Amino acid sequence: MRRYDLITPEGTRDLLFEECLERRSVENKLTQLFRSFGYSEVVTPGMEFYDVFLGTSRTFRQESLYKLTDAKNRLVTLRPDNTIPIARLVSTRLKEEPLPLRLYYDQSVFESNALLKGRSNEIVQAGIELIGGENTKRADYEALSIAVEALACWGKDFRLEIGHIGYFKELVRKLSVDSRTEEEIRLLINAKNYPALNDLLDGIADNEVTATLKKLPGLFGGEDVFEKAAALYTDENITAILNNLKVVYTRLSALGYKDKIIVDLGIVQHTDYYTGVVFKGYLTGIGESVLKGGRYDRLLGEFGRECPAVGFGVNCDAIATFIYKLGEAPSPKTPDCMVYGEKGHVVEALAYAQTLVKEGMTVENSLFSGIDDTKKYAVAKGIHKIFIVGEKITHIEV
Repeated sequence: MRRYDLITPEGTRDLLFEECLERRSVENKLTQLFRSFGYSEVVTPGMEFYDVFLGTSRTFRQESLYKLTDAKNRLVTLRPDNTIPIARLVSTRLKEEPLPLRLYYDQSVFESNALLKGRSNEIVQAGIELIGGENTKRADYEALSIAVEALACWGKDFRLEIGHIGYFKELVRKLSVDSRTEEEIRLLINAKNYPALNDLLDGIADNEVTATLKKLPGLFGGEDVFEKAAALYTDENITAILNNLKVVYTRLSALGYKDKIIVDLGIVQHTDYYTGVVFKGYLTGIGESVLKGGRYDRLLGEFGRECPAVGFGVNCDAIATFIYKLGEAPSPKTPDCMVYGEKGHVVEALAYAQTLVKEGMTVENSLFSGIDDTKKYAVAKGIHKIFIVGEKITHIEV
């Protein structure tokens, strides 16, 4: 019988030393950025009732969730998403708070990726949610500009792709297909699987709408994307969507981000709660997006508080792993010294170590019975000074 007490579950892993330092560094950079723009931290439970993730726009694949039961036999799930629990929080605990609310989080999400080998099932995300505000345009610009600043924490080699989920939803709505077929179309567009997408759409219809959907994964680039999209298919709603997105692109470009912004009408996020502008962020050298977000104006209404909102989350693990592989992760700090207590002076040695720590030093307490073994250990660890606590306190260099 195979034992599982020496390994971690699929999709998870242990982090050691430099890996921990680098991920914490990523988290600290992001949370400091969020605080500097007036955002306050909230923390939601790692477990939520299953019902939290069942709703018109908050449906998750059953097989992707980690489900269990509580002591009262109620179905709960490990948190697969950070935005939905915060929407619940804003609609309950924070329902009397004045709007807008600027919130940030730094916590894990859990989602099984059985079909995507090599992906982590536990990911630390740091992100923001901008809730409310009478001017949604201003809120979009704020979220997008902070997203750019978040990517810029790791240099100039990044890009932010922007789209509008309404473009895809308007096109699919005209096909009158069921939700399962719509999801299949979305998955194929997201994967840029042209052959399978073409086959599926050929079986549905042969018209301007299916022809546009076939080309949707390739509708990305600069300002010319809007003309290409309008030439494929348009109506009053789609024209309004494209004009809306063009204004966002133009104004972000005017802020000095033009070289970093790409229009991508093929962004079709896997969560259904997005209603407007959607975006993804990439760092050069990382194959997957490290930042995802968008506008969601109906999600809070499902919890009883009608309110527009926009936000994004950053995959801290993806960034930290990449930096670690480059060999640029910070190394653990070598202690400044060791403290060795002679026989009968062990407690005094600990007290002296505490004194040195309060003075700002990093100190290791020797657990060896003799000074010779203490010296050997110090040399192996690269520690150059040992304080010896006995009838008096002396020190040696090693």
